[in-house]
Amino acid sequence: MATAQLPTPTLRWARSPFYFYSSATLIKIGREKATNLGELLEGLRACPDASIFQHTFQTLREHHFIREGFSNDFGHWAFAACNEVALAEQLSALDVREFTTVKDLRERLLSTVENYLKKNPRSADRPAFEPFYFCAAEAVMIPTPFVARNLREFADAMAKVSLHSIHHHFIAARLRLRLNSNDFSVWLENELDLGKLADKVNSIDIYTSTLDDVRKSIIRVVEQGL
Repeated sequence: MATAQLPTPTLRWARSPFYFYSSATLIKIGREKATNLGELLEGLRACPDASIFQHTFQTLREHHFIREGFSNDFGHWAFAACNEVALAEQLSALDVREFTTVKDLRERLLSTVENYLKKNPRSADRPAFEPFYFCAAEAVMIPTPFVARNLREFADAMAKVSLHSIHHHFIAARLRLRLNSNDFSVWLENELDLGKLADKVNSIDIYTSTLDDVRKSIIRVVEQGL
């Protein structure tokens, strides 16, 4: 008796379609401000979760076109305003893909600054060239007209959606899912049974690539699976 074969990825229909969303943000300056590293430490303790998100995850959307440099606002300020190169490098070495909650990310930022100041106590009160203002972003999800019901439609939509949509699903989604993954990979694995393809998409580097490079890489991976 012949066994039934699964349809090829090109013809396979998803159990549920993928709806592409984008997001818009309203940035507000918070109450916390730092004029030295000691005040930055206090600000990291007191600021709302939205500020931690803004200066780390959101930075990747606003400065996605910068392939080299510091990956978050805290690292950039430690370098440019405080001239603390070693701390800047430590802060920028944090990979947001490792974190599924803002709480865990905040704790890592705190421990990084605390440990640095223990070894360099004089740096705590040294005035920065310019203050650091803690900001927070209120995000609003926006539906788009793009939807994918199979791998072909997914690749076509990926070529058309905005970079804000790429950031929303590929980077910001990690906190919403509380997984070391992204919306695209979750859909590929759960709705199309394409686990290996999902892993390849999830492994795309977000630090050495612009968001447009991320888009091209995802399309290239998906095209290989068609």
